Amino acid sequence: MRRREFLGVLGGAAAWPLAAYAQQGERSRRVAVLMNYLVNHLEAQARVAAFRARMHEAGWIEGRNIQIDFHWGAGGTDHMQSAVATLIGLSPDVIVSSGTLATKAAQQATSSIPIVFANVSDPVGTGIVTSLARPGGITTGFANYEYAIGGKWLEVLHETAPRVNRFAVMQAANNPSLDGFMREIENAATRLQVQVTAAPVRNAFDIEHKIEMLAREPNAGLIVLPDGLMISQRDLIVRLAAQHHLPTIYSERVFTSIGGLISYSYDAAAQFGQAASYVDRILKGTMPGELPVQGPTRFELAINLKTAKALGITVPDKLLGTADKLIE
Repeated sequence: MRRREFLGVLGGAAAWPLAAYAQQGERSRRVAVLMNYLVNHLEAQARVAAFRARMHEAGWIEGRNIQIDFHWGAGGTDHMQSAVATLIGLSPDVIVSSGTLATKAAQQATSSIPIVFANVSDPVGTGIVTSLARPGGITTGFANYEYAIGGKWLEVLHETAPRVNRFAVMQAANNPSLDGFMREIENAATRLQVQVTAAPVRNAFDIEHKIEMLAREPNAGLIVLPDGLMISQRDLIVRLAAQHHLPTIYSERVFTSIGGLISYSYDAAAQFGQAASYVDRILKGTMPGELPVQGPTRFELAINLKTAKALGITVPDKLLGTADKLIE
């Protein structure tokens, strides 16, 4: 071996322990993320990608100074409590929770680990925080919808399908946001002179039963509220709505991408990026209770024109002109 090559190898060997020491000397932190989705869901992966990208931008590199543990699933309260117990057993520095049930389960399980939530409806009304501006305690995060948007969902669906005058509102029975949305939807129903009823469900059997019952009513439509159970059963819901020719509006764009008629939703992936920015600040010393709860800054209207045609619906030009995405 020539002298220059030997010195190069020697220099690399000498540098390696120093680099390794520097890497080992940097304190590694741990973040636990409780997702109310299944791991293979494209929307879930988009949210995870946004979260990881923002953490990386802030200087947190997995395998070097941060470890991120994900728990996947869209079960009910018992499932969430079990999942949180598992994650807390990992001794994370911060918990990130997706959805109301996951956030409440995290709050019940710890009084010391900071919690950053995303995709929660009305965090004050559901008791997750006491104030949006100064939440206090160990919990803060990002809300997806205020209850008032419930009226908007009804208005958009009624404008899309004016013949519909009976609406069922579907969400998981154990989701505490159902009552709040129903109040706003009922207010809008009074203005529009239409009928609305709550359709709480617990599983796929309930979903199928409630949709079949709704389909027996004349001029019926469906409003699907934001919820982990709704997401996990999206294929079933969209298939049944098509089968029974029920005009339906959804609170997540993923439904229209698989054949749902119309959705009016916020950018959930971007919100996970925002959640990562709060995790970064908390890991660097900011108290979670000092970070204000924020809401979405933009909403998207998506219309599936193929589904509209199959339902015999002519979408008004006004909605076509304001839609962010038209699916042919």
